[in-house]
Amino acid sequence: MRGILSLDPARKGRHERRRFRPVAGKWKSALNVFLIVYAVIVGAAAGLYSAFWMVEGEYPFGRRQAQAWNAWPQLGSREIDPYARAMLARSGDIPLGAGEGLSFHAFVDDEGRPLDNACTYVLEGVTPPARYWTLTLYDARGRVRTGPTARSSLTSAQILRDESGQMKITLSARPQPGNWLIVPETDRFQIALRLYDTPVSGTLSWLTPGSLPTIIREDCSG
Repeated sequence: MRGILSLDPARKGRHERRRFRPVAGKWKSALNVFLIVYAVIVGAAAGLYSAFWMVEGEYPFGRRQAQAWNAWPQLGSREIDPYARAMLARSGDIPLGAGEGLSFHAFVDDEGRPLDNACTYVLEGVTPPARYWTLTLYDARGRVRTGPTARSSLTSAQILRDESGQMKITLSARPQPGNWLIVPETDRFQIALRLYDTPVSGTLSWLTPGSLPTIIREDCSG
């Protein structure tokens, strides 16, 4: 009777291998599924981050620069690239059309230093020919300073010029005589110069040193 009830060691080993083999297969399948899901999540996260990074920075293509000023003439034309189109869709900005004018932006002074609201700046020189132009200060997020004394923009109809037609605009947190604009409350800010109904070429081949106002930092005492 004892011989009948006892199991052969070899048969017992085969029985245990058969019992654990399906369990090992299930773990292997689960691992494969996990790796696939992980790869999909990482790929999606990398794609979303790269897309967010592209639409958060400056327009990647078509920039033209003169002194501290930058322009993207293709933004208002049919040749606008897909990245710039996505950035405009996200920000809600409406660029000037190719037949309406040109827009210039400055984020640094003529020495390449970021514009800082703790400093005083002087814009001096001439503007390209245009029927009308505006000069506006924005904070780092593109917002205009608000308030009863927040003078953040000037137009060609308001500007005071000297006898030679030159202009001088002071950007400062404190009131200044003459043409003065108050800087935004955030540390970094930008300047936008928009030319409306201008005869200058949309290719910006006329951009040379001195064709746009200089941006000189004078004092950073706060």
